[in-house]
Amino acid sequence: GLSIGYYCLEHIPKILIAIPIFFIPLWLIILMLHAKGTFYKTSIFSSGFYLFFLYPYIENLSIILAGFLWKIPRSIVKAFPNRIINIHPALLPKYGGKGMYGMHVHEAVKTNGDNKTGITIHYVNEHYDEGAIIFQKETKLEITDTPEDIAQKIHALEYEYFPKIIEKTIINDGV
Repeated sequence: GLSIGYYCLEHIPKILIAIPIFFIPLWLIILMLHAKGTFYKTSIFSSGFYLFFLYPYIENLSIILAGFLWKIPRSIVKAFPNRIINIHPALLPKYGGKGMYGMHVHEAVKTNGDNKTGITIHYVNEHYDEGAIIFQKETKLEITDTPEDIAQKIHALEYEYFPKIIEKTIINDGV
């Protein structure tokens, strides 16, 4: 997620890349609160406190998630309708939902003996991995592929398609 975020930052202006630290002001707030022993992600998100920092940008900001595992609160989803985009390492709706990320997905794909997998780029809604699908790309799997091999195939798809689809969706389509 982190290197995809950096690639997108270099190549696509006018978007907020939400890598695991999400947004620098939130990261600083979390660091300060964590140092005091008072940080709880649910209290920051559920209170709407975070929207205070995003409010000046709401009209022309899209949020791109990459490696971001927290559920996005309804208040942020409503503030950015069809402007929060996520990438998932499987062909949704298969292998989606809470706890289905990274190697958990690749191990499930292998365990179930799937002969293909892929990536899904989708809009974020109030539920894990249930937003409208923007793009999917599949890759063929061999019976000898390990979860690590599957992860490498997925990363190749992510690096190739995520920046292109973000650019097409946000800049060219004017989202």
